[in-house]
Amino acid sequence: MWQVGLLVVASIVALVVGTGQASAAPTTPDSTPNTDVTSLIDGILKNFQIPGVPSAPGKAVDNTGQMIVVTAPVASSQTATLTGFEKDAEGVWKPAEGIGPVKAYLGEKGMGKAQDNVYRTPQGTFPLDQAFGRQANPGTKMPYFQANQQDWWDANPKSPTYNQHVQQAKSPGGDSENLYDMGPVYDYAVNINHNPTRTPGDASAIFLHVDNGEPTWGCVATERQTMVNILKWLDPAKNPKVTIGVNVDAPDQAPKAETSPNGDVLGGLLGNLAALLPDTLRSLIPSGS
Repeated sequence: MWQVGLLVVASIVALVVGTGQASAAPTTPDSTPNTDVTSLIDGILKNFQIPGVPSAPGKAVDNTGQMIVVTAPVASSQTATLTGFEKDAEGVWKPAEGIGPVKAYLGEKGMGKAQDNVYRTPQGTFPLDQAFGRQANPGTKMPYFQANQQDWWDANPKSPTYNQHVQQAKSPGGDSENLYDMGPVYDYAVNINHNPTRTPGDASAIFLHVDNGEPTWGCVATERQTMVNILKWLDPAKNPKVTIGVNVDAPDQAPKAETSPNGDVLGGLLGNLAALLPDTLRSLIPSGS
């Protein structure tokens, strides 16, 4: 039914625009838009959620019990705020103890489309899967290995193991990282599985790891103790994920109601539209039930 609601919105916007133009006195060429309608349309464009494209973490994590939210004010930001959230037994999202809000570092070029040799953090929602570190397992339930000088993350786009952990004496080539020689930033880390198809060029070795007080090569980095807390908290049975974005909301603080997609958004939009319509047109708006 969301398609019907969207059609109604479009139709009513057209009616509002038409009404506004018809009632305006023709004193000068009509170059100034109806400010109320313009504001309304701007709101629709900013707030309407396309099915399948989440506007907030909580809209796309029904099968997830743990979510790390990394949010920045603009895409070019080199720093962000990191906070952990988890669902309780009733399915309500709550802040995770000991996991933010805390400062995090993003790529030197901020966030956006991840690419090889571009220091930019991928934007979106991604699984957290393989954990590792130069230090011993701090007590995580995640798959974990303690890295030594034979542990690499393959960043060679011509390699069959591109964007995978490999153990061997020599580098796989390209910009592959030795997970031990990278130093204390990899004392504790977990893979952000942003490129599950391992498509060459779409970036490799994007991790959540310990920070060194500087922007990253595309990873998300935060303080050492927070990383330890994160690893102890993560549970693969809860399908943990990370959401990285601009002004990202916390996950829904209440269980998602079983309603038609975008019903809550359409209800609000229709209510706002009604305030702009003359009495003769308000009866055309559905009640939202």
